[in-house]
Amino acid sequence: MNTISTPGTDAPSAEAPEYPMTRAAGCPFDPPPALRTLQTEAPISRVRLWDGSTPWLVTRYEDQRALLTDPRISADSTHPHYPHVGAGQKERRRQSRSFVAMDDPEHARLRRMATAAFSIKHVEALRPAIQKIVDDLIDELLAGPKPVDLVQAFALPVPSLVICELLGVPYADHDFFQANSKVLVKRTATPEQGRAVTKRLVDYLERLIGDKLVHPADDLLSTLAARVRAGELSRREAADMGLLLLVAGHETTANMIALGTLALLQHPDQLARLRESDDPKVVASTVEELLRHLSIVHSGRRRVALEDIEFSGVTIRAGEGVIVANDIGNRDPAAFPDPDRLAIARDARHHVAFGFGVHQCLGQPLARVELQVVYGTLYRRIPTLRPAADLDQIPFKYDGLVYGVYELPITW
Repeated sequence: MNTISTPGTDAPSAEAPEYPMTRAAGCPFDPPPALRTLQTEAPISRVRLWDGSTPWLVTRYEDQRALLTDPRISADSTHPHYPHVGAGQKERRRQSRSFVAMDDPEHARLRRMATAAFSIKHVEALRPAIQKIVDDLIDELLAGPKPVDLVQAFALPVPSLVICELLGVPYADHDFFQANSKVLVKRTATPEQGRAVTKRLVDYLERLIGDKLVHPADDLLSTLAARVRAGELSRREAADMGLLLLVAGHETTANMIALGTLALLQHPDQLARLRESDDPKVVASTVEELLRHLSIVHSGRRRVALEDIEFSGVTIRAGEGVIVANDIGNRDPAAFPDPDRLAIARDARHHVAFGFGVHQCLGQPLARVELQVVYGTLYRRIPTLRPAADLDQIPFKYDGLVYGVYELPITW
């Protein structure tokens, strides 16, 4: 029988709840109530996954930060007891394994090859170009028909255009990689789907790497191609890295743009404070609070224990899986007073929306700048922006690894 453990012991006590858990009806922005119950009553407990395995779920903020920096915890997805999100994702990781699913020193070696492109200095230099992309898309919105789907007309094109420019991927191919990446970030993807989609995207990126070997440009794929030429990377490793950056670079930010907009529209007092301020610090604070409040990566940070760990009264045995549920960690009242309230003036920079420790998201400087430009521009240029559908009519991504909305009809 699958079991959970009571606080202070690793002994089995009851049937393990299924993870991920169901959100409460009418509360699409809040974590499932069962997660709050666990955070209060059993902050480190077992949960049941799709394959019947029962890894540990960690729900408290301080425990999460401690475990994510513990050298006895591994991110290696090839470990036999790694807690995969689903069958399709397990197949994808078998076919295409990026540095986020590796441990040091291999993780650090590969990550360093892309670090410069996502440095704060380099990303800040892109701000004017990102501003132009946002302004041009808003011009198109204002000149076009309404209502319009914000996801397709704005939220997806902004980060897709940016990551294509950064990587050196033709934006003309955006329909191809967006359609395939949708499958990659679906929890319910089958092994066959995961295998087929991964092959299509990796083959596509391998061809681009080959082109960059012959015709290098000023972009990240050309930088990776130079590493291939120098014998520091295989072409497949470069393609795997490109796949991670391409998918993560537009899926996460696109969802934050649309879901963040909807959250602000549901909190008109907070939206008014943002729209009426010309202080960049207010915009930056809004970004951090929305990252905390929404925590769109709802599959948790997945790890496996390399040795026995005595932690907060529980023994996590070597070989047992661990899931760090950052969405409820960012709602921990011990770290964020009144955590369920959206408050753009809150100092939320210490959130764990980007993870924590050596595997903290490489692209977070780029995501922050993109969101600052979007949140600082969209609502001022379209001050009467409003939803064109009731909240209960908007399709949320309950089946995704990255939370958001499939569409967001807006008007003004």
